[in-house]
This record gives sequence, structure tokens and C-alpha cells, in this order.
Amino acid sequence: MPAHIIDEIFDLFDRFGSLRYGEDATQLQHALQVAELARRHRCSDAMIVAGLLHDVGQLMDDAGNAAEARGIDARHEISGAAYLSACFPPEVTEPIRLHVAAKRYLCAIDAAYRDGLSRASALSLQLQGGPMSALEAAAFEREPFCNDAVTLRRFDDMGKQPEWHAPDLESYRALLDTQRRATA
Repeated sequence: MPAHIIDEIFDLFDRFGSLRYGEDATQLQHALQVAELARRHRCSDAMIVAGLLHDVGQLMDDAGNAAEARGIDARHEISGAAYLSACFPPEVTEPIRLHVAAKRYLCAIDAAYRDGLSRASALSLQLQGGPMSALEAAAFEREPFCNDAVTLRRFDDMGKQPEWHAPDLESYRALLDTQRRATA
């Protein structure tokens, strides 16, 4: 896959990374913080990249404003994972695709988790279907990247600090390049 995908991703962050979508931290701050949490917890390189890119779908087609402005779920996890899947392996894209399901799952199995959601996450939870049913939770647990998605989700919830300045986006360029799929 051409290297320009990384430039496209950086362009999305340049254009829309300053938006907040109902949170205190900007989208760029959030992405950098989630990636840094994955790094600090000694996650794989793929999980660090998943942390950085988990909300890239929010930056596409005004999806980030869908919940608050239009009262709909734009399915940013699906669009983001689909966009990235041509360039990155499932170890990156599957936790991204499943990170919203992981929120729904955690809300179903842990009331304290649900009570700790940010206001924006609580709003989007309702638009995303609310906590999973027992059948949905069992199906989610069978997903090959279930544990990675739950880990990513927990970092997602922790990475919303407006005063925390993680390493900058450019510092991830080489890692993104190594995780990018080779051209077939």
C-alpha cells in the first residue's frame, strides 16, 4: 500500500484534530494519549497504532459531530477500520472496529464502568445500542480481538485529559510505516 496513507492520516489530524466532539481533550490530544497509554503499558506496536488511530473515523465525513449535532451514531469505528484495513493488518484494525462494541460490553458486565463514562461517551452509548445483552456479550467474547478491543477501550476512556501532552504525532510516523502493510 502506498506510503501516502500516512500523509492522509496526518492531514485528517491537521484539519480536524483540534475538534473536541463533546470531550475536554481535542481529538489529536485524545489519539496521542491513547497511543501513549498503550506504549506505557508495553502493548504491541500494532496496539499502539490502534490507539493512535482508533477514532480516525471521527475525523471523516463529519462523523465526530453526529452524536451531539444530529443525534445519530455515525459508526466511526466501522468507517475508520474500513479505511485503514487496506493499509494496516487486522492486529491494528480489528481492535479499532471493536472498540465501540467493547464499550457496550463493559457497560453490560460492569456497572461501575458505565457510571464512569464521560458525558459524551454516555450519550454515544445510547445511540450505539446501550449495554450489550447477554447474547451479544457472549458473541463479543468469541471475537478473536475481543481482549485487545477491551484494552483499547479502557485506554480510550483514560485518554481524555486536556492538560496532558503526550509525544507529538510526527513521533509516530516511523511506527505507522512499519505497521503499514507491504504492497501485494
